[in-house]
Amino acid sequence: MTPPGLAPPPPAGTAALRAGAYDGAVVVVTGGGTGLGKAIATEFARLGAAVAVVSRDPSHLSAGAAAVEEAGGTAFAHPCDIRDPDAVAGAFEAVEDAVGPIDVLVNNAAGNFPVPAEDMSPNAWRTVVDIVLNGTFFCSRELARRLIPAGRAGAIVNVGASYAWTGGPGFAHSAAAKAGVKNLTETLAVEWAPYGIRVNGLVPGLVPHEDETAAIAAVPGKHAGPENRVPAGRVGLPRELAWAATYLCSPYASYITGHTLVVDGANWQRRHTVQPPFTPVREQLGKGPFAGGTLPDAGRTR
Repeated sequence: MTPPGLAPPPPAGTAALRAGAYDGAVVVVTGGGTGLGKAIATEFARLGAAVAVVSRDPSHLSAGAAAVEEAGGTAFAHPCDIRDPDAVAGAFEAVEDAVGPIDVLVNNAAGNFPVPAEDMSPNAWRTVVDIVLNGTFFCSRELARRLIPAGRAGAIVNVGASYAWTGGPGFAHSAAAKAGVKNLTETLAVEWAPYGIRVNGLVPGLVPHEDETAAIAAVPGKHAGPENRVPAGRVGLPRELAWAATYLCSPYASYITGHTLVVDGANWQRRHTVQPPFTPVREQLGKGPFAGGTLPDAGRTR
């Protein structure tokens, strides 16, 4: 008999916090127009926040704003390349002019695609690290530079990945950048706690969503029986990550800072008593033997 696994979550539209928990708050979600970022933006909106969606892609901006408004929140969308600190400052200024001082920042924007390290171009490395690590720092710093002089408290959540602990074959650029984000989270939590600014991390597990990039969706075997690869016996749902984000930024988590919360059904801790046969990453990705030279690759973002 197969064990039942973890119970499914409450239905969509259910809030983890009391109604109106974020009334009057202004929340910025980078990459908030697609996937998990959109789910997080929507949940903050459902709890009463004005939500600013920040993205480089106009279609993502419109999709995120529409989702926020459908959930009953006030939406503001602004284009921004988070790799550019001046652009970040301009975007935050536009948000505050439109909807008021920012209280919460969710650093969700990222770039990622699978590639063996020997095939990775310098541009691919720089693009992913620039978005994931540098962008997270630039956005976090910009918010702190606004909160500290004003004597205002705030909360930051950085969306990470479990391979920040384990390494990520096939994703050397993203894994290294996410490890940096985890360390940055812990460092900024200590530096900014005296100012009332909390900084936490949030790591999603296997959480399928409709906006998954084509490169990641195309990994061989990616969607073959995902529930069988998780101790929980099921995949996660975007709203489960969104509930965690709204909790971490709420007064109910007022003594939690510098922590990274993993929402993955215990998947990253699992170990085999006898390890299965090792498969090199080139074979996992369906790549032929490395023949030298530089293969074209480009940064993909969400």
